[in-house]
Amino acid sequence: MEVKEHFYDDDPRRGPADGWTTLPGVDYFFIGNGLIQAAVQVCSGKTGTPVGLLIMDPERFGPKSQALSFDPVSGLRPTVLEVEAGGRVFSPRAGRSRAGWVEQDGLPAVEVKWRDGGLSVTEIFYCPDPGKPRLARAITARNNTKGTLRIILRTGVKDRTVGRRSEIPGGRERQFSLEYRLAITQDRRRVELAWSRRPPRSSAAARRVWVLASRFHSSSPLIDHFYASSLVQLPASIASSGKLDGSIWQYNREWTRDQAMAAIALTLSGRFDLAQTVLSRLFSQFVTTAGDTVDSSQRRPAEECELDQNGILLFALETYTLWTGDLTLMKKCWPKLAASAEFPLKANFRHSPSGLLHNRREFWERHAAHGIEDGIEFAHQLWVSMGLSAASRMALFLNRKEKSDRWEKAAGRLKKAMLSDERFSLIQDGAFFKRRKSSGEVQEEVHPLPGTGLADGVPLFSPGRHLLNPDTSTALPIAWEFIPPRCRLAARTLRRIEELWNQSWRGGGYGRYHVSSEPDSPGPWPFPSLFVARAYLEAGEDARVWRVLRWLGKVTGARAGSWFEFYGRRPAPPYPQVGIVPWNWVEMIILFIHHLAGIRPEWTSLRVKPRLLAGVARYDVNLRLRNSRIILRVKSAGHGVKPGFLVDGKFLPYSEEGLLLPYPRNDIRIIARLPLRTKKKHAKE
Repeated sequence: MEVKEHFYDDDPRRGPADGWTTLPGVDYFFIGNGLIQAAVQVCSGKTGTPVGLLIMDPERFGPKSQALSFDPVSGLRPTVLEVEAGGRVFSPRAGRSRAGWVEQDGLPAVEVKWRDGGLSVTEIFYCPDPGKPRLARAITARNNTKGTLRIILRTGVKDRTVGRRSEIPGGRERQFSLEYRLAITQDRRRVELAWSRRPPRSSAAARRVWVLASRFHSSSPLIDHFYASSLVQLPASIASSGKLDGSIWQYNREWTRDQAMAAIALTLSGRFDLAQTVLSRLFSQFVTTAGDTVDSSQRRPAEECELDQNGILLFALETYTLWTGDLTLMKKCWPKLAASAEFPLKANFRHSPSGLLHNRREFWERHAAHGIEDGIEFAHQLWVSMGLSAASRMALFLNRKEKSDRWEKAAGRLKKAMLSDERFSLIQDGAFFKRRKSSGEVQEEVHPLPGTGLADGVPLFSPGRHLLNPDTSTALPIAWEFIPPRCRLAARTLRRIEELWNQSWRGGGYGRYHVSSEPDSPGPWPFPSLFVARAYLEAGEDARVWRVLRWLGKVTGARAGSWFEFYGRRPAPPYPQVGIVPWNWVEMIILFIHHLAGIRPEWTSLRVKPRLLAGVARYDVNLRLRNSRIILRVKSAGHGVKPGFLVDGKFLPYSEEGLLLPYPRNDIRIIARLPLRTKKKHAKE
């Protein structure tokens, strides 16, 4: 594997300051409908346009400076709304604009409010319909003075400016509307903009998408903000074809793993249509007939395959099928489904002494150049085992019993060897660890190859040992209940992962693994931190969950609910600038729907296993499941109240395993009254 694919020439020091992704105090609010994508940039710092508009074609990836509304000289400055009145120009100023998520005519929208002198302005950005590449910008200007203001509104895109004259009596307001269209002719893409008489009405089709989407409301404003912003921005980052950049403005590449995880979250949040598009594209274009998968938009030789991707893809397809009840996609994808399941079982991956899987690639994409030796990667065993079990259940449903038996046995062998092989298990001192060499020795550290060309000055190329453990991927079997989340193995694994909090930085967050082996800059990563938060939730350690959520509520991007890949200084170039990672939204949605609401569809019945996070009085959830809605309220039973479930008024006793119901044919209402929390001892292994 060549290291040059890690290199980019996007140098933020060239061109206007708006080319930087990590502007001080920046928030990016993403909206889109698959045909047009936009990000409203709101900067509280002195660097960067205070309120700017990035418009992109979701089918074309690129750095921030290649956005279709980005001017190579003035950046996003032409997109600012200016109001000229009485010989003075009013416009938003750094740190004086308030932005947030609102609803506009039944659709998600970004609202920006600013005031300059005697003028107050509200701008609302939204996509009014699903079938056209257009964006609306509704403007309300209020005259706070006593006299009439004769005004000229101006804004633009690059070197094009549009203006409109009007007047506003004292104490009154006027409304204006702009429309942006993405025009594509042959291979040329441009943004057209014009004033319209009134804000466009949202289409019935657009409103229906959001009516069907799953809702989550609680007594915690922070939790509600995180869910709502993830619900809106994950689909906004995906093209109508299913394309999704692994990190917006950063990688300009695609991964089977990332997109399969996105399909899971889309499914859980009620976006069945888009989940189907993503999965269908993955099976048709990202899985070869041999069963290997694409990562970083490339096909790899066997020793560099990310074997976990096969398992995650199979797991995602089963998740979609269980939630939708639609077998069409599973049947259509059967040849590639079977190839995906069989690929990791090939002889060249099988470690003969243990039956586990081996090669020279690890979960976080390090390889031989980084010092990864041929060996047994924890996440590869975990996800292939989980994926094979999912494939086995799907095969059984399609009456492919021979395949079902084969895959379930293979899944069981991997799990057993991971947990209990006397020589090659992935447990040491009572905790999971990351990687074992093919010889059986634990690979505790890496020795990068000389002359790789990778960036100097990062921890991996600094003096001293470069340790592989701990690693946040070892939290995943706890989060997904691959092992009992409250056993000693889970507790000891999580205690070891605690070493990754605030390793060489302050302010919070987990590094994805031990910072000494980091080929990038040191800093905390949001979505691996959410791996750990989900594991802690299942382990019953709510204070640790809150620590992650509160950290995410303070970092740059929290106001929009759009988080960077990591928070640290990036050597760019040769590495790309840090971008906004959709996987962060994925983890948020899984946390709220799979864990807190506890909706767990099975093949023949529905399991509801909610968890009430300490400090939150209630959740109200309205979920799309197959052809029904699940209307769920979760709260504490309180003193003297018997814990249990009220299902359409009928009481059912509480069980730690949750509530098991036949699939409803109509909408169903459930009130979950959970027992008061008590600290439990960890179960035996």
